Amino acid sequence: MPQFVNDIVNLFFPRLCQACGDALSPSDDQVCLSCMFHLPYTHFHRNPDHPMGRSLWGRVQCEGVAAYLFFRKGSKVQHLLHRLKYKGQYQVGTFLGQLYGQILVNQPPFNTAQLIIPVPLHPKRQRERGYNQSEMFANGLGKAMGIPVSIQNLRRSSISETQTHKGRVERWENVKKIFSVEDPEVLEGKHILLVDDVFTTGATIEACATALFEACNVKISVITIAYAE
Repeated sequence: MPQFVNDIVNLFFPRLCQACGDALSPSDDQVCLSCMFHLPYTHFHRNPDHPMGRSLWGRVQCEGVAAYLFFRKGSKVQHLLHRLKYKGQYQVGTFLGQLYGQILVNQPPFNTAQLIIPVPLHPKRQRERGYNQSEMFANGLGKAMGIPVSIQNLRRSSISETQTHKGRVERWENVKKIFSVEDPEVLEGKHILLVDDVFTTGATIEACATALFEACNVKISVITIAYAE
């Protein structure tokens, strides 16, 4: 499309930052430069001793655990994830996955992974939403890291209740038996990046990992878009 046509389109339908709502410059993609500079990055990938990793001690044996951003109520990260999850802006997930993947591709142990598996939605919920937000993030990671993404093997067997207002025990009871692996032999001996959107108590990650460990000699690392403090 010629540039003058783009300019006219942007005049009447400006591209907006998914984090703050301001107009994007021609060189920006999804998030404006100011927001990119001020987003609360965790840097968890640099140091394994962090609260997200510690919350899984004794629950899930992980090679590595990291989140790209901190999640706080009312923050730009919450706005980003709301746009991704409820407003059809699936490209936000792919964008964030590519950014974090460009970092993790050089960061052990994540760069030794052989397969990326996003936490699945129930098919009914995915049909309603049109996509799985964790899968979009996984696709971005996979593209940046050169790692294939598998969406067929880990299955969700029922629709769980919303996790938003539940505590750790309630969240675990809500999800502990709803994930299963279709073909464990395909995963045998692989290092898997298990990917989700937001890490809160870790109940969903624990339930997925429990199912994945049915395969022999599986190793798991966990990556999420955000960690809820």
